Amino acid sequence: MIELHNFSIGYESRKLLDNVNAAINAGSLTALIGRNGSGKSTLLRAIAGLNSKYTGNIVIDGLDITKINTHELAHRLAFVNTQRTRIANLTCLQLVGLGRTPYTDWIGRLSTKDTEAVEKALEAVGMQEYSRRTLDTMSDGECQRVMVARALAQDTPVILLDEPTSFLDLPNRYELCVLLGKLAHELNKCVLFSTHELEIAMRMCDNIVLVDNPHLHIMPTDEMRKSGLIERLFGKIVI
Repeated sequence: MIELHNFSIGYESRKLLDNVNAAINAGSLTALIGRNGSGKSTLLRAIAGLNSKYTGNIVIDGLDITKINTHELAHRLAFVNTQRTRIANLTCLQLVGLGRTPYTDWIGRLSTKDTEAVEKALEAVGMQEYSRRTLDTMSDGECQRVMVARALAQDTPVILLDEPTSFLDLPNRYELCVLLGKLAHELNKCVLFSTHELEIAMRMCDNIVLVDNPHLHIMPTDEMRKSGLIERLFGKIVI
């Protein structure tokens, strides 16, 4: 679960979010949407502990992120950014294994439990047969699945993804969202991803977080659809 208490973030001349109180529950797939430049990535990075220039409190799984160290935070939250990963000679198995870093010794040696977690994560995203493939030989959709597997291997209650569908074609966008929804529901994860794909967000997600500077609206998707907020910010669209 993600909680924001009296949360504000932005610049001296402009508040992106001001005095927000909100909660995003586990067991659901939630899309973070807003106009370009509204601060979606800024909010995600703050929740992930990568941007400390905010006031108020961010609570992950019952703990304020300022009260725990990065190692403890890594046990509670996994973050998948929007950058493409194309490292030659790095296999899927090795990349997903990096998700076990919070649990390994100082040289990064994987235990039997770690190896099992990696294999289980690859199986969950349907990539177990690709474990020995190198990332530079795979498609964008395949690589994004591997990045999700790395987050799964980290075994955290919260998973954040920044624009995970950005480099994917339409079928792969839907396929990834189906996968994320399955993981949220079956593993009781709190999965939050930012996107500019309104249709996918409204069709595939349980809840919507809408950045309406300086406000933040969180509703079940059906309620958001009926609220009129989408039309006010984006104009009339078919969803």
